[in-house]
Order: sequence, then structure tokens, then C-alpha cells
Amino acid sequence: MSPLVSIVTPTYNRPGELGELLEALSRQTYKRLQIVIVNDNGESVFPVCKLYPELDIRVIDSESNRKHVAARNRGLAEATGEFVMPCDDDDLLVPTHIETMVRELVSTGCDMVYSDAEIVDFVREGGVRVPVGRLAFAYEHDLSAMRKFSTFVPSGSLYRKSLHESIGLFDEDVYHYWDWDFFLRVSERHKVKRVPIAGVLYAFSQNGGSNLSGQLEDMRPYLNRLSAKHGLGDLPTKNFFLLLEEPDVKNRQAETTIVWDGAPFRSRYVPDLR
Repeated sequence: MSPLVSIVTPTYNRPGELGELLEALSRQTYKRLQIVIVNDNGESVFPVCKLYPELDIRVIDSESNRKHVAARNRGLAEATGEFVMPCDDDDLLVPTHIETMVRELVSTGCDMVYSDAEIVDFVREGGVRVPVGRLAFAYEHDLSAMRKFSTFVPSGSLYRKSLHESIGLFDEDVYHYWDWDFFLRVSERHKVKRVPIAGVLYAFSQNGGSNLSGQLEDMRPYLNRLSAKHGLGDLPTKNFFLLLEEPDVKNRQAETTIVWDGAPFRSRYVPDLR
């Protein structure tokens, strides 16, 4: 039997985005999925989830707003799959993504695999997010370079749940950099591989918005904690897109396979207005 994959998704007052993620999951060619949604004390997600009865969805309603890292840990506690795939509620996966990642994890004997992505700038039209810009995000897997600038995209990555037995849960103390910390801790003890296929659509606006990575003013203390924890030295808190232009980062750019046709993911939560 195929391994069960638990998708762990924290959400907070983004029913439109969550609906599009569920639409993307309903289109997956790999069907043995458990979807764990942690509603971090926001509005009910039932109106969205009920529209996808074919999906095995487990909703956890938090009694207080504990923020996204704590919500991920809460979701992990309810995940029963052999494999775990984190995915933010505003990111999307192409239909073949999970099948590709399971095949890579199993065939290579790795403990974690992560893929390339497309950074997508969306605008909302008629209740549907439509791409207005897209940028390939593909970089060589270089552990020493990853200690200077992380190119690990947690959404759509896949790993064996058992690795938490050796490294522990996601670290709430580094908050904005929980994913970088997770990657470094996993890489210290486990086999990790990059998959050169852009199967993840990572929502990120160059003009700011609600994306956490656009908030520079409160990130410095968490970056300092991350650096002290892993001995990373002095790290910059520049704008994400400015960091991508740094020579050391540009030199790591790699070839990737683009698979998304650019079509929006219209969810059942949005009525068909045609």
C-alpha cells in the first residue's frame, strides 16, 4: 500500500486561499492523503472544507491564536501519516507534485526531499487569485551556502515523520526562521535531497502584503536567535528580493523544470460566474 501523506496546514482568516489549496489537493495524482488543518482561532473553515468531501480533512480549532509555528506543531500531533508535507494555506501545489515527491523520497532512501518553486505574485479577480508575475526559485543544494542564505521552501517538502524523534518539533523561539532552523537540524542528522522541479507555487508579493517574510522590522531578534543556535555569524535582514540579487546567491541558481500552466486554481468556495 502507498504511504499515507499528512498535509499539515495552519490557517487564519484566509478562506479564499485555503479553498484554492484544497482545490489543488483535490487535483493531486497521489490520492492517499490526510489533510490536517489547524485553524489558529480564526473564522470557521467548515464552509470551505465541506465543499471537498472527497478529501480526508481533519480540522483542529485552536482555543487561542498561538501563531503559525505553534499551529504547525499542533497539526503534527494529529498527523498519522508515515510522511509529512507542510504547506502554507496560501501556497499551491501542481497536480503531480505529491506523487513526484513520494517517488523521490522512497526511491532515494532520503529522509527529506524539497522541491524548487515558482514565486508567484497574485491579484484577486472575481474571488480568484490570478498570477501577474512569476519567478523560478531554483538553487543548488549546497549545505555550506545554506548557512548563509536558505533556499529551502518548506511548503511542498516531504519528510519521514519519524525524524521528529531525533530533532524534536518546529522551534517556536525562532518564529520567522522556523523553516531555516528545521532544514539545518534535519541536514545535521538525516539525508536531504533537492528535487529540480518547480512543483510549488509560493505566494509572495514584492509589494509586501500579509506574507510574513515581508515584515523586516521585527525579524532581527529571531535571526539573531537562529544565528546563535547554529553558529551562523552575522546575517542580513535585507528585503528578500534584494538578497536574491546578491552575487553569492545568484551563483547558486540552477536549472529547473517548470510544470505549471499558469492557470488559476478556482476553488469550489468561489461561485462560477461564467
